[in-house]
Amino acid sequence: MIKKSIDTSAPLHQLIADRYSGVSFDPDRPVSLDALRALAEAARWAPSCFGDEPWRFLICSKQHDPAGWQKAYDALMPGNQSWCLHVPVLVLVCTDTLFKHNGNPNPFGPYDTGAAAVSLCLQATALGLMTHQMGGFSGDKARELFSIPEQFKTLAMMAVGYQLPEDKLPESLKGRELAPRKRKPLAEQFFLGAWGKGMV
Repeated sequence: MIKKSIDTSAPLHQLIADRYSGVSFDPDRPVSLDALRALAEAARWAPSCFGDEPWRFLICSKQHDPAGWQKAYDALMPGNQSWCLHVPVLVLVCTDTLFKHNGNPNPFGPYDTGAAAVSLCLQATALGLMTHQMGGFSGDKARELFSIPEQFKTLAMMAVGYQLPEDKLPESLKGRELAPRKRKPLAEQFFLGAWGKGMV
């Protein structure tokens, strides 16, 4: 993957620093089933309220199930379809809205599923893969295409694959792919002991 420097307020583990949401995926490098199992395993061990494991990841590989991949692609908004054409794996991320142990609403499902998604992303980075989260998709269309039960909420779509080498980046995506990574200053969103008391 293309290494991009980031300006941090404290030292980070290299795995976290290297995680990056690019848009230029290599169409000639499929993702193996062993790698997909590793991604799923990483997500599987995420924390969850009551150990409920509310997440559901619908993994659609262009190599291993072209029809499933096409369904996921068809659920994307046009803006995302334009750069996802060469993405080898699309993942639909869903969460159970009900607790398994009592059938009551689970308000923590999206939080827990987000934790599982981050675990998947970090494992992907460790394997030399790139991931990109997307909100630009039709949850209703995905539900219809994959016959997803109403009990489960569609949260996001994720692109997974290998990044193109820098010398093969198309001009149309080069600016977006090589732009510096930025985040707001730490003190704006992280408070120490009191609301608005920015951590420095």
